[in-house]
Amino acid sequence: MSGVVAALLLRLERASARRALGLPALWLALLAGRPRRVDGAPLNRQLQLMLRLRWLSGKRSWHRMGVAAARRQLEREGGLLAQDVPASVSHRDIELDGSAGPIRARLYRPGGLALPAPTLVFYHGGGFVAGSLDSHDLPCRALAAATPCQVVSIDYRLAPEHPFPAAVDDAVDALRAVAANCARWDVDPARLAVGGDSAGGNLATVAALATRSDPVRPCFQILWYPVVDSTASFPSVQRFARGFYLDWPTMRWCLGHYTGGGQLRHPQVSPIFADLAGAPPAYIQTAGFDPLRDEGEAYADRLAAAGGVAQHRRYPGLIHGFFNLAGCVDEAGAAFDDAAAALRQALYRPMPGMVGLKSGEQLEPA
Repeated sequence: MSGVVAALLLRLERASARRALGLPALWLALLAGRPRRVDGAPLNRQLQLMLRLRWLSGKRSWHRMGVAAARRQLEREGGLLAQDVPASVSHRDIELDGSAGPIRARLYRPGGLALPAPTLVFYHGGGFVAGSLDSHDLPCRALAAATPCQVVSIDYRLAPEHPFPAAVDDAVDALRAVAANCARWDVDPARLAVGGDSAGGNLATVAALATRSDPVRPCFQILWYPVVDSTASFPSVQRFARGFYLDWPTMRWCLGHYTGGGQLRHPQVSPIFADLAGAPPAYIQTAGFDPLRDEGEAYADRLAAAGGVAQHRRYPGLIHGFFNLAGCVDEAGAAFDDAAAALRQALYRPMPGMVGLKSGEQLEPA
């Protein structure tokens, strides 16, 4: 299939998905079926319809399709339901120095941004097995525009070709390469943040911990439903083990490729077991119907208990992966706006203003 035809089909699929999820509430209710509830909380109706359509179309979980097919699926779906972004956000692919060789990255910059600029180093999700600069391209552009800030998206090595600790090494090396070359990349060294979704959230917080004593280090971390406890010890892993996009068999499959099934309590695999003293302030978003929900919220609590500033916010109707759904799912769009506001506050207001926030408290509107 030619690139032009593939792009056209993807555009048509995106338009169809947007029309379906944008139907009036009555039609959504009729098509989505009986409301799904867990612990009394309802699943977002747009997402319930999306999950039903996925099931009807025969889409399978990653553990049933293999690595190559999982990667193709995330590449195709990563931007399918993401928001439109203004053309004023420029981007260019760059290379950063890494201990195992050059690390590909993509630098996004909104038009009119004063330099040197506040900058977010971002790590994409994908279970350490899938994902790329392209799978998270549209959300990164949108985040750069909404904050506004530069975003440097990192293309770290993936398992199983490159198992743990390759992704961690790349994550830390990339962050240090940006910090060591602030003038080259027009980065304000006092306003450098890290962030990521899912597996990328793991790498973001691990990189922040690894660099907490560096001369130039992150002032803030923003984590979307991060992987922080790979021992599966929290109730939400089993409560949402199947039927809500991310499932436990796929989580186990990804960890098998990443760690070989061992080292699950290693602090760079499960940072909830790490020494968290001195970690930068954190803002963590979790989803109500996500196997990773409980561990993300517990991580916020443990960061606060270690003397840090941590806030989490749960979006009760959402599922794993909502960072990439902000263009079509209203609740995901609201979560994206909240994340951009939290990042904006951290990068544009003095950090002492965050002192005293406790886990679960709300940041002031930006």
